[in-house]
Formats: sequence, C-alpha cells, structure tokens
Amino acid sequence: MVEQILESLSRFLPETVLVGALCLAILSDLVFRQNRGIAPLIALGGLFLSLYYVTEQAGVSQQIFSGMIVVDPFAVFFKFLIGVTAILIVLFSFYSSEVQSTQKRIGEYFSLILALTLGMYLMAGAVNLLMMVLAIELTSLTSYILAGYTREAPDSSEASLKYMIYGALSTGLMLYGISILYGLTGATDIYGINASIAYNGVNEVTLLIAVILILVGFGYKISAVPFHFWTPDVYEGAPVTITAFLSVASKAAGFAMMIRFFRVSFIDLTPGGFPDEMWVLLQGIEWNKIVAIISVLTMTLGNLVAVWQDNLKRLLAYSSIAHAGYMLMGVVVLSNAGVAAVLIYFMVYLFMNLGAFYVVMLVANKTGKEDIDSYKGLGYRSPIVAVSFVIFLISLTGLPPTAGFIGKLYLFAALFEAKWIWLAVVGALNSVVSLYYYVRVLRNMFLRDPAEDKSPIEFSTAQIVVLIALVIPTILFGLYFAPLVDFANASIVMFGVR
Repeated sequence: MVEQILESLSRFLPETVLVGALCLAILSDLVFRQNRGIAPLIALGGLFLSLYYVTEQAGVSQQIFSGMIVVDPFAVFFKFLIGVTAILIVLFSFYSSEVQSTQKRIGEYFSLILALTLGMYLMAGAVNLLMMVLAIELTSLTSYILAGYTREAPDSSEASLKYMIYGALSTGLMLYGISILYGLTGATDIYGINASIAYNGVNEVTLLIAVILILVGFGYKISAVPFHFWTPDVYEGAPVTITAFLSVASKAAGFAMMIRFFRVSFIDLTPGGFPDEMWVLLQGIEWNKIVAIISVLTMTLGNLVAVWQDNLKRLLAYSSIAHAGYMLMGVVVLSNAGVAAVLIYFMVYLFMNLGAFYVVMLVANKTGKEDIDSYKGLGYRSPIVAVSFVIFLISLTGLPPTAGFIGKLYLFAALFEAKWIWLAVVGALNSVVSLYYYVRVLRNMFLRDPAEDKSPIEFSTAQIVVLIALVIPTILFGLYFAPLVDFANASIVMFGVR
C-alpha cells in the first residue's frame, strides 16, 4: 500500500507543486503584510514549476491512487494548456487595474488562481465519477469567489451569486445522474462502467436519463445551450482576467472531462470491437444526434445574440458560447480525427481568445469603459493594440491566414470524413454571422473618429511585449501548424483506449 501511494505521488508532482505554492502564497500574505508582491511571484513560480513537471509526464500512461486519476497523453495535453493559460492570466493580472486596486486582498486572489488551476488539473485526469465531482466542485467554488472578487463593482456580487446558483443546480443534477448510473452498472470508474454496459447490458431508458443528467453538469462547465445562462452575466461582472481564464481554461477542463467520459465509457473495448466507431455501446440511443442538436443551438444562439451586444465583455461571452458549439462538433464525431480537431482548436483558441480579452483589459484600464463606442478611433490612438485586436478577431472568425482558420478547418474535415456534411454547413454559416459583430468593432476602430478624447493612448513596453507574445502564435500557427497537429494527434490516446 505504501509503495503504491509513493508511486502515485511520483506521478502527482504537478498537482503537488500547486498545493505547495498555494500554501506558500497564503502564508506569505499573512506574514509579509507590508510586501504584497511576494504572493504573485510565488504563484508564477509555482505555475512554471508545475508546467515543467507536466512536460515530464509526456508519454506516460498510468492510473494512480487506486484508479481515481490517470496520467496519460490526453490529460497531459489539457494540463499543459491550462498551465499556460494560468501563467498568462497571472501576467495579465500584473497590468489589470481591477486586480491592482485591491492590494489588501491580492494574496487571496493569486491563491485562488492556484486553487482553480489545481481543480482543472484534476478534471483533466479524473477517471472516477466521484473524483470528477470533487474536481468540478473545487473548480467551481474557487470560480464563484473569483467571479465576485471586485466587490466594489456593482455587478460583481450579482455575477458571483448567479454563477453559484446555476452551479449548485447543475452539480445536483449531475450527482443524481451519477447515482443512477452507479445503480445500473455497480461501478464509479469509467472503465468499470464500460465493462458493465458491454458484458451485462443495461436498461436503455434509465441509461438515457442518467447520461442526460450527467450531460447537464458538462454542459454547464462548457457553457453549452441551454446551460449557458450564467455566462454573459458572470463574464461581464467578473474581472477581465478571471473572465479570460474561465473562457479558456475552465472550458478546456470541461471538454476534457466530457470527452473522456463518453469516449471511454461507451467505446467498444470487447475483443473484436471497433474503437473507431464511437457510441457503439449506445446503439439504441442516437447520442451523436443529441450532441449535434446541442452544438447547433449553442453556436447559433451564441452568434445571434452577440450581434446585439454593445459591451465587449458580453459580446466575447456570447462569442465564447458560440465557440463551445463549434468544438462540440468534434464531440459529435468522437473519432480520433474529431477529438484531435477539438484539441487543435483549443490550442489556437487559447491565444486568440486570451489576446482579445487582454486588449479589452488594456483599453478598459485607460478609458474606464468596455462598450464598443469607446473603441472609436483606436486605430489612430493606439495602432499596435488596434491591429493586434484585428488579428485576434479575424482568427476568432476563422479566416486565413490566422490560426483560427486551421482550427475550424480540422473540425470541418473531421465532420466531412464522418459524413456530417449538414453540421459542417451550419458551422460555416455561423462563422459568417460571427464576422458581422466582429466587423462592428473593426469599423469603430478604423472608420470612426474618437467621440471625445483624440490623444494617443500609451502602453508600457511590458504590456506590448505580452500582446505581441499572443499575436505571434495566432499568425504563426495559421502558416505553420504541423507541430500543433502532431501534438494533438499524439495526445488523443487515452489510458485503456487504443
């Protein structure tokens, strides 16, 4: 038993480092009250060290802690993505007026960032239903607090409360679905569930109810329609840094858990089974069509409602909902090509979406506003920031030669390969709709004169360096994307599934 625990701990180093950094950040905030700059440095150092240990796990496929968590290429990919996002968010926080105006609570802020990252790491590797719930709860509870971090803002507390209410409801429904699934299969680990369904069979109607309830929990984490109601209010009320973190990392962790649950639980692993034919253990229920309907509703509602938004954070919130719909197209297929396409999309989404939110934060720092009208004449007042914003928005639309085009290209290719032509057409039409509301921002920046102040907007060299660091991969991966594709293809192997 002791040897097993020690072996598990040796594979649990990224999470262990985060726990240690979390404790150190809290202690430093209590001890060094006159120097509030220590906690951010501890958080940044802990995240970098954690990311180093994540890269050391490359090529490993092993269950740890009695099958509660797994370390495999799929988990490593999402931990790497979450870790990179967390580091960028910490860097954003150094330049956020919202965060820096609360120096007395700055240690709590960075401690919660570490706790949130830890929860998402656990979500990426959880293979037991109970572990999944615990990881979601750790992620959710810290998210609720961070969403309401800027208590001085009038809509901050409202955002936190709405987030908590919707989160409690979705978690309750998910737990109820898990209890039904456990009653059907007698197992809480997804491999045991797979074996029970394959060899013993289950009642299809009861399984339908159980999995739909579990799907509610996943849908809440990825902001899929009709579980998206919390997203616009929370994104608008939370600090821009937290909004950006939730839009990328939290969504990535939710997708990682959902893909693993469906891919491992319902793939045919019996001798002579067909691993490339997804949903094979659920032949009586057309799950792919259910997910396809959710995908269409998510991307369509997200894009159509975004057209009417004047607040940039709400606009990007609905845009984030739409992008969840695009990524769900890969879950509909759930083949190797479909899952790889989702991974590729997430990696490019990391840079273009964080970049867009970073520009919103920089402009809000200077103007104190987040509405589209405040961007009038930005192309003349701050050309570098405006051009960078153009690149991010073009990439979010999915136009060449940006990385967003490559992400959508692989998604559509997976759909065509699986003969889901109509779904690819719907996705393409939605991309056209998204172009309209992104162009509204571009028009204000370059074709409208500033309404009031026409003086140049100056940003520090460090702020511009971070901005360029996000612009470069957004363009580079649109021109040279072979390493990204290779990384995604090497990461789709899940432990126990070949």
